[in-house]
Amino acid sequence: MSLIVHKYGGTSMGSTERIKNVAKRVAKWHAAGRRMVVVPSAMAGETNRLIGLAREIQEQPDARELDMIAATGEQVSVGLLAMALKSLGVDAVSYAGWQVPVRTDAAYTKARIESIDASRVNADLAAGRVVIVTGFQGVDPEGNITTLGRGGSDTSAVAMAAALGADECLIYTDVDGVYTTDPRIVPEACRLEKVTVEEMLEMASLGSKVLQIRAVEFAGKYKVRTRVLSSLTSPDIPLDEEAQSGTLITFEEDQSMEKAAISGIAFNRDEAKITVSRVPDRPGIAYQILGPVADANIDVDMIIQNASEAGMTDFSFTVHRNEYQKALAVLDARVKDAIQAGAITGDLKIAKVSVVGMGMRSHVGIASLMFRTLSEEGINIQMISTSEIKISVIIEDKYMELAVRALHKSFGLDHQDA
Repeated sequence: MSLIVHKYGGTSMGSTERIKNVAKRVAKWHAAGRRMVVVPSAMAGETNRLIGLAREIQEQPDARELDMIAATGEQVSVGLLAMALKSLGVDAVSYAGWQVPVRTDAAYTKARIESIDASRVNADLAAGRVVIVTGFQGVDPEGNITTLGRGGSDTSAVAMAAALGADECLIYTDVDGVYTTDPRIVPEACRLEKVTVEEMLEMASLGSKVLQIRAVEFAGKYKVRTRVLSSLTSPDIPLDEEAQSGTLITFEEDQSMEKAAISGIAFNRDEAKITVSRVPDRPGIAYQILGPVADANIDVDMIIQNASEAGMTDFSFTVHRNEYQKALAVLDARVKDAIQAGAITGDLKIAKVSVVGMGMRSHVGIASLMFRTLSEEGINIQMISTSEIKISVIIEDKYMELAVRALHKSFGLDHQDA
């Protein structure tokens, strides 16, 4: 009997009516003989509401207490879904992350999963129950509730699938799969039937909101067969049809001549650029700047160091906008005077745009086409970053949508055979 993990996002759980529809869908799979584990998010908007309450009490909420508060959203969801299934005659049981337990480190608000004890869940599955586990949360070595960061329910679901050896993890969301880019910006965007885990990892890291990057990492590391599909279809859709819908994340690399050079255009509005001006151009200077930033648990994305002039250089890097002020404070307190930097400046009006595709390995001229396209639109490139299957650029945020549309067209994605 196959084991399937379902994950439902906040929109899917957005009202009692939608929770009842989720229950009908899960019950359909259960009735077809699948062993079922369900990982839901909090109801749409609930986590923001809870964090808002915390900030009304404390401007910078204590991280441990914030996790205590934020975790309650998912606990409401699992309880309501268990009730909805019971009302359909399906034996179901709900668990918070600490009850499983899902063990994490102690990095409050962005903890990482270290292990999952699947024995309790397996016992319930063996008894014929549908098991519902909170997404987004776990418990640290001291017994404190932790959360995995925004979008963490995706990670919870894929990690649970890996721990249980599930046959497939279905990520239900408010879109019907992974697209060549955001259809709200490019109406001609095409849904991809398949995307490699490498491409999905790049797209998630570059701003695609379909899957959290850590969920993709889990899927790749533990070879979890994962599919992204819509929860807004009728719950009565035939199971065989539903099981083949959406976008499948694969592990094979199709290197045929017909493989498109580019699979998608990703973008991210949540970037901020910081420049440390006139720093000594000497060995170790990058570590002296970025070491304290890393110590503050701030993720750095793109980095560029200008050519040396009279022994001095400018050093720029990007961080998430939410950590921009924190990064500036760290640099001002621990770096500026220590390295005798000329100035520390920032820019919030930037965006990152990227082209992604496994086909880049066998196609030449990708970078030149990207840069020519942006040039023809009068868009200046501030920073460039590359890997084997992606090229990213930082541009002014006011040009982001224009850049996405132009690149989508230039790379032939408007009419791609998805």
